[in-house]
Amino acid sequence: MAGLSFCGNNVTKNAYSVDTGMLNNGCFVDALNLVPHVFLLFITFPILFIGWGSQSSKVQIHHNTWLHFPGHNLRWILTFTLLFVHVCEIAEGIVSNKQMDTNHLHLFMPAFMGFIAATTSVVYYHNIETSNFPKLLLALFIYWVLAFITKSIKLWKFAEYGVGVLHLRFCITALLVVLYGLLMAVEINVIRVRRYVFFANPQKVKPPEDLQDLGVRFLQPFVNLLSKATYWWMNPLIIGAHKRPIELKKIGKLPIAMRALTNYLKLKDAYEDQRVKKAPSIWRSMYRAFGRPILLSSTFRYLADLLGFAGPLCIYGIVEHLNKKGTSLSEVYFMSSNELLQNTSVLAVLLFLALVLQRTFLQASYYVTIETGINLRGALLAMIYNKILRLSTSNMSMGEMTLGQINNLVAIETNQLMWFLFLCPNLWAMPVQIVMGVILLYYLLGTSALIGASVIVLLAPVQYLIATKLADTQKSTLDQSTERLKKTTEILKGIKLLKLYAWENIFCDSVEDTRGKELTSLRTFALYTSMSIFMNAAIPIAAVLVTFVSHALINKSKPSSSEAFAALALFHILVTPLFLLSTVVRFAVKAMVSVQKLGEFLQSDEIGDDSWRNGDMSVSLEACKKHPGTTKAINRKQPLLYQMDNYEQPARRPLRPNETEDVAVKVNGGFFTWGSNLSTLSDINICIPTGQLTMIVGQVGCGKSSLLLAMLGEMQTLSGKVYWSNCFETDGSFEETRSKNRYSVGYATQKSWLLNATVEDNITFGSPFNKQRYKTVIDACSLQPDVDLLPFGDQTEIGERGINLSGGQRQRICVARALYQNTNIVFLDDPFSALDIHLSDHLMQEGILKFLQDDKRTVVLVTHKLQYLIHADWIIAMKDGSVLREGTLKDIQTHDVELYEHWKTLMNRQDQELEKDTEIDNCQTALERKTLRRAFYSREAKNQVDDDEEEEEEEEEEDDNMSTTTSRRSKIPWRVCWQYLSSGGFLMVFLMVFSKLLKHSVMVAIDYWLAEWTANGDGPAGLPDSYYVPVFIILCGAGIALCLITSLTVEFLGLSAATNLHHNLLNKIIHAPIRFFDVTPLGQILNRFSADTNIIDQHIPPTLESLTRSTLLCLSAIGVIAFVTPSFLIALIPLAVSFYFIQKYFRVASKDLQDLDDSTQLPLLCHFSETAEGLTTIRAFRHESRFKQKMLELTDTNNTAYLFLSAANRWLEVRTDYLGAVIVLTAAVASIWSSGKNLPSSMVGLGLTYALTVTNYLNWVVRNLADLEVQMAAVKKVNSFLSTESENYEGSMDTTQVPEDWPQHGEIKIQDLCVRYDPLLKPVLKHVNAYINPGQKVGICGRTGSGKSSLSLAFFNMVDVFEGRIIIDGIDICKLPLQTLRSRLSIILQDPVLFSGSIRFNLDPERTCTDDRLWEALEIAQLKNMVKALSGGLDAVVTEGGENFSVGQRQLFCLARAFVRKSSILIMDEATASIDMATENVLQKVVMTAFADRTVVTIAHRVHTILEADLVIVMKRGNILEIDKPETLLENEDGMFASFVRADM
Repeated sequence: MAGLSFCGNNVTKNAYSVDTGMLNNGCFVDALNLVPHVFLLFITFPILFIGWGSQSSKVQIHHNTWLHFPGHNLRWILTFTLLFVHVCEIAEGIVSNKQMDTNHLHLFMPAFMGFIAATTSVVYYHNIETSNFPKLLLALFIYWVLAFITKSIKLWKFAEYGVGVLHLRFCITALLVVLYGLLMAVEINVIRVRRYVFFANPQKVKPPEDLQDLGVRFLQPFVNLLSKATYWWMNPLIIGAHKRPIELKKIGKLPIAMRALTNYLKLKDAYEDQRVKKAPSIWRSMYRAFGRPILLSSTFRYLADLLGFAGPLCIYGIVEHLNKKGTSLSEVYFMSSNELLQNTSVLAVLLFLALVLQRTFLQASYYVTIETGINLRGALLAMIYNKILRLSTSNMSMGEMTLGQINNLVAIETNQLMWFLFLCPNLWAMPVQIVMGVILLYYLLGTSALIGASVIVLLAPVQYLIATKLADTQKSTLDQSTERLKKTTEILKGIKLLKLYAWENIFCDSVEDTRGKELTSLRTFALYTSMSIFMNAAIPIAAVLVTFVSHALINKSKPSSSEAFAALALFHILVTPLFLLSTVVRFAVKAMVSVQKLGEFLQSDEIGDDSWRNGDMSVSLEACKKHPGTTKAINRKQPLLYQMDNYEQPARRPLRPNETEDVAVKVNGGFFTWGSNLSTLSDINICIPTGQLTMIVGQVGCGKSSLLLAMLGEMQTLSGKVYWSNCFETDGSFEETRSKNRYSVGYATQKSWLLNATVEDNITFGSPFNKQRYKTVIDACSLQPDVDLLPFGDQTEIGERGINLSGGQRQRICVARALYQNTNIVFLDDPFSALDIHLSDHLMQEGILKFLQDDKRTVVLVTHKLQYLIHADWIIAMKDGSVLREGTLKDIQTHDVELYEHWKTLMNRQDQELEKDTEIDNCQTALERKTLRRAFYSREAKNQVDDDEEEEEEEEEEDDNMSTTTSRRSKIPWRVCWQYLSSGGFLMVFLMVFSKLLKHSVMVAIDYWLAEWTANGDGPAGLPDSYYVPVFIILCGAGIALCLITSLTVEFLGLSAATNLHHNLLNKIIHAPIRFFDVTPLGQILNRFSADTNIIDQHIPPTLESLTRSTLLCLSAIGVIAFVTPSFLIALIPLAVSFYFIQKYFRVASKDLQDLDDSTQLPLLCHFSETAEGLTTIRAFRHESRFKQKMLELTDTNNTAYLFLSAANRWLEVRTDYLGAVIVLTAAVASIWSSGKNLPSSMVGLGLTYALTVTNYLNWVVRNLADLEVQMAAVKKVNSFLSTESENYEGSMDTTQVPEDWPQHGEIKIQDLCVRYDPLLKPVLKHVNAYINPGQKVGICGRTGSGKSSLSLAFFNMVDVFEGRIIIDGIDICKLPLQTLRSRLSIILQDPVLFSGSIRFNLDPERTCTDDRLWEALEIAQLKNMVKALSGGLDAVVTEGGENFSVGQRQLFCLARAFVRKSSILIMDEATASIDMATENVLQKVVMTAFADRTVVTIAHRVHTILEADLVIVMKRGNILEIDKPETLLENEDGMFASFVRADM
């Protein structure tokens, strides 16, 4: 019993005596202090455990996180402080107790109970608050009062006995009194505000909007402080990700305060406020809108940095005071504050608490800046978007603001600013951190520390230099890779042609060329990156070296081990800010540039005010009042009268209708310009009659489109006015008109503009869906056949993310949009330009004349097709930017005979063309549809193949049950990593591993040597400094050298891997069979070359470096600690297990969130560029607000994903940091325990210094692992393409066995030929037999899909010939090497393909022919004169895809290309599809003459082209149906060929 008496059992002085009065016995006062604590525990435990509090009157609320008691955060902070003071009290009690000869439990027992009671109070409070049952808070109130009273008594007694401020126990008690008093005040405040106890009517409260909304899943702003600091509320999300992936539904929507709209309004107000005084500055508005959170974050940051210095100081204390023994006293002992801090165990606990707090503050600071950054980005995006919607069109068209610039603003500048915000607290926190660190170093080591620190400071500019160099190299790399991508895209688009002409290798080499340049700049990039990594690792070694060597030289004495290791820890702290400083400064510079660009953009010209569009209100109202009530009748009747009278009595209609008549739009004296002060349109006076069809005609470039835009208010008005009439057919009052948004204009531009949405969305364009109307519109635009071809009908996505339509199809969709919208006025800008004649006629009749005119809509049509003028009610003829004539056709006929005659001749010419065109155009549309169909079916087949492959893989890997899928999601893709490393080369891998291990062992050796050096006394036993210094210098030098080597090896390993992977990928893909390109979407292949290659080039090496470095650092640290105190290993096991689970859960969740972030970013960027392209349309339709809404939604979705991603990163970091703190604590405790067993104090210092570094690197291990996993997916995708089969290029014959001039005659035998595209698919040609004599002209015809084209591909061995053979001049072509076979035949394809380069390069990329031969070919192809006229002749430039020539010209170039190659067999695959009749007839003749002695196989879709042939083959479903001379076939009336010819006539 003697050991454990409450008041100590000292026999001489009776501890329990109360002679001098109850309260004067210190022990009794302490006992009294126990009462409130015990009382609280007795009351709250039943309530907490029975848990009826939680089921009580809950407000209906979805999240149990609603915090609504006033003073909430203050209470949490006070309680945490209270807990800390209690810990101090316990420590003080225990340490004092150790000083006495018997145990005095009353010194620390009440404090311990107080600690438990305080913890309980906060748990109890939290439960009451979430269950909203405030009456139970009364218990807490009573507790605070009692505790306050008992502590006050104790304090009063201390003061009476003269225990003062010098004694620690007095200070602690005083603090407790203050805290209890404050908590009591908080409790009273809750009662006052919420009126829940002594008041009759308690106040009702409603939870905030966000919490009532089930969709809001981001709870950070709403949870309590503890959960805020540790991200506890994220647990279900992150752990749940293991079972099923995180989807957009799971992360819900943003809380209102973080939505883009909220922040946009904040920023905009701040921005507009400054407009009054001077030009608004974006910096100032940013500060005004988001300054407060940044200040808060900076405060957190300062606290964290100051607490960071606790680490080195505690190490100093622990090593200093390790082996001190105290004396024992019999009196009750009062210690001073200083003494407590000399106790090593107390220091260890303090170190732990300081670390936990520091890390919590640091993460809080990061979180606040990131949230602010995201808010800022949302606001900026909204600002940019609103500005885009108001940009003046002249800006866009005059090229002051290109789409590229706008995309850059959205994708780059806003992100730069966001990143700057993330990093900006560093700007002012770092200098403070550096100054503090240097001061502390000076205090520890004197002048030598300053010399060491100066090394760090002097090398900082070098780092900055390297950082800027890095940014420059990155730019040049980007240019090279865009160039390479352009070439690759061209190759992939023209792959069929390249294969047929056997040119793959030439083009492949040109890509490899560009890749070589790109790799050169990547090499520089790698060099600079490794320099930067090297500086980072080497600077601390250099600083330590300089410091300790100079210390040995100056002071002639060595530092004590406590000083040495505290200094070492300080150097570790100092390195981070210095390394970061260069990054931050770079970002600050970038942010300046970004802000300047943004400012310029926001200040650029806007479109004029929109009052004209709503008509001048005053005028319109009067006009309506003139005939109240009758408006309806007048408007309905008048157009009908006009239509009847139009041709009979032209005189009744004056040339210029006046105000009172029905005019929809009127322009008076208008002079309009596109921004330069020269007017594009001058002296415009026109009227557009309501409900009529007005046509605007004129030559190309006379300002027809500009006139429409001028009426829409898109041009700058120099003078004049545009009036929009308001008395439209309104049913009832004027207000109703407004509500129907009658001022929107249905507008179809010349250059069609589509959204990335479904076909249906493109047509309805935000209007309600009306089935009947929709059907009519689709039919009027003859879109039905095209829609039927699409895989999902009108629900197919089109545009960038979906499928690409041809020009005509796009244009018809745009017209359909204008028709479908319920607008009074429809402007159609040359809707027939990309349509063939049948479609335009149909559109004119059904769409414009029937659909629009039946609706009495006012139509303005710009067109070149004069034959439609007869339908016009009103004609405006334009010339050179002014109106030439205006009136009905009759008027013009009578008043301007000349013009009328001119039109007539044009019309006749157009009619003749018409007859020619019909055939061409028909096939044109058919061709478009055919390509569309091919694109789709191949894609669908591909999808099926894909799914099958995936399923097979899954089945191979495991049986699909739940547990295995989760294990698969958390597995690290070791196999892929190995593939990556092995493609880098084994020597490099070996070098990297070896140098890394060596480097880290040398680093440990340096610190170990330092420990040895400082531990040795200066006495006779100790060796002199001269023994230690040289070794120390050698070790440090070796360490620095190894740093350089490792950073170089990693980067160059990455480079060689990137080189090999790209090289193999390119070769594999270029040599893949043509089937591969049919089933693999182009976009997917291009992605491997762009995004994935970029990741492999630039992102994997640094991640790999960082991962290996941080892992090895952690391992070496744990090794050192275990070496110093082996007992640490026991504690390591639970720590390792918890670390394993944290990283496992985090990696899965992080991957999902990263995917979400990526996938939500794309639509946002697309939406911006879409809007910028379709500005005029959006504004004409008046759909700005709908587009703004969409933009806000997309921004919010992306921001939600990003916010969750960064919150998940904080979740991880808080957890790994706490683990790190526990490691430090266990290491410290272990070393203190074993210090008695002859462990030198220098070793303890070594262990603790290493333990401190672990906290910094643990989370990097996990973050890098997660990043690497995401990046390895790129390697996996590239590898999946590397497994594709190549074509068999070898053949069974040797090249030498083939005669030089083969094929000499061009005799073709086809024997029992069977062909299929893929072993899995049905054959497309079945047992085909044919014989073609040398020099014969053969025509092949048949319906679409009958196997004509497949036969032509079989000649080139492009398809799988699995039975039968083709023999050309006695050689079976399947045995020939592909290169030989394909280079000896020539073919002309139906879609012309040109490559960017010169004309010479397009005709003869191998550079084998003379100029004469090229000119001759051009002459045959009717191109000689055109090419001669070009600057440069044969070396004239061809742009990408041959865009600078018309389709017909491109086709002719392809013909010329075939003529250049003088082979005796020519195959033409529907080659004349896009050439007009006249040219085609010439060509037919040329082919007959120029190829008189060669075999020509023509695949025709217009039968009349092969009537002249020597032999006709008619195919059906892969079989030959008829084969004979055309004359013989025509005699057979019922034959297939005869029916074709009849249909074609």
